[in-house]
Amino acid sequence: MTPFGNTGSASEVDKSSCELAVIGTGFAGMAATLFAAHKGIPTVQVGLNASILYASGFLDLMGVHPIAEGRIWDNPWEAIDAAINDIPTHPYARLSKTDIRHALEEFMGSMEAAGLPYKYRPDANTSVITPVGTLKPTYGVPESMWNGAEALEKQKKCLMLDFWGLKGFSAVQISEMLRERWPGISAARIPFPVVGPSVDLYPEKMARSLELRIHREALAREIRPHLNGAEVVGMPAIFGMHQTRAVMADLADLIGADLFEIPTIPPSVPGLRIKEKLDELIQAKGIQAFTQKLVLRATHEKNGQFLLDVGEPTTKTITHRLRARGVILAGGRFLGRGLYAGRKKIIEPLFGLPVFQPRERTHWHRQSVFDPQGHAVNMSGLEIDSDFRPVNDTGQAVWENLYAAGTILAHQDWMRMKCGAGISIATAYGAVHAFAKHMGF
Repeated sequence: MTPFGNTGSASEVDKSSCELAVIGTGFAGMAATLFAAHKGIPTVQVGLNASILYASGFLDLMGVHPIAEGRIWDNPWEAIDAAINDIPTHPYARLSKTDIRHALEEFMGSMEAAGLPYKYRPDANTSVITPVGTLKPTYGVPESMWNGAEALEKQKKCLMLDFWGLKGFSAVQISEMLRERWPGISAARIPFPVVGPSVDLYPEKMARSLELRIHREALAREIRPHLNGAEVVGMPAIFGMHQTRAVMADLADLIGADLFEIPTIPPSVPGLRIKEKLDELIQAKGIQAFTQKLVLRATHEKNGQFLLDVGEPTTKTITHRLRARGVILAGGRFLGRGLYAGRKKIIEPLFGLPVFQPRERTHWHRQSVFDPQGHAVNMSGLEIDSDFRPVNDTGQAVWENLYAAGTILAHQDWMRMKCGAGISIATAYGAVHAFAKHMGF
């Protein structure tokens, strides 16, 4: 194994044990921890807050394939069939459609119980508005954003709003981008009444301020003069952090029109909402979580268990020693530190696992950043067997109790294929079920 930092001594660190350790706090790590908790598996989670804080809130299942053609699919299940036919090693190929459906339904059911409901069409993608005014296909849509998708489909008269002092979100840009498809859209910029006009605005602070009714009343007074008969009003995602449904309902009543949110550029309020709700759910299940910590060293012991040294990411000082009967590696790729890109090759730094990648560094990228075919490096990652266990160069599982899930897996370009959340949630489901079956849960 590859050691990192100071090892400390047994007397200097806390010790504990568990059945399953989940490494990662992105969509895959959080979903795996949640699914394990639902099965009653004693689980510990370790990881840094990373990619999930940048999430738009949309749950992409499969929207684009082949990448080079840019084909957009109305039916994500047909898109999955096409992708698996062309890429038999795609992570979705390890799961049945029934399992993928169950995974998404279980995840979205948990989010609804936590107060963040999703809407979706069982056999269809929905076109949703991005922060820059383009449209993208997605599967699960936060309830707070659903009115926008329906208003576009039904061509309702829409007012798009932004605020003086809020950077990175332009109602004019969004409306101009959509005008050809949505003639009834207009735009306006208004002051956010809670702060002075010269103060820079941040979506999280705006969202928290709107949880007070006096602030919603003040905002409604600013909005009403601009309505001009609009049936629906779109705004950046600022409708509260914890009581979004109640905030939206009250504000809609105050202005006399339906509302919908559009995610902002990262870090986004929808991502923060998801992370906070998942943290609450996991804590309520009694899961021990080492947040803002890393697994600095992993050892596979003679008895088949893993010994994980957990510690500070900056000082590399070990603060906890965890023994686990199984591990799910769900740290993502480069942002989540699941993979490391060196000058010549990509490595998996914790367990030293083989990484599928182009043979030469010069083949990682095409000449144009925006090449429609994408870049070979984005298909890199861990190859797995049918039980989601990383395999070696001969196709054999490296260890029978080590599993992998999420975007760390090879043979998928989740960003261009619009399948990141779906792969993360579905493969987390598959990995947890494989571990549970192996260990008799």
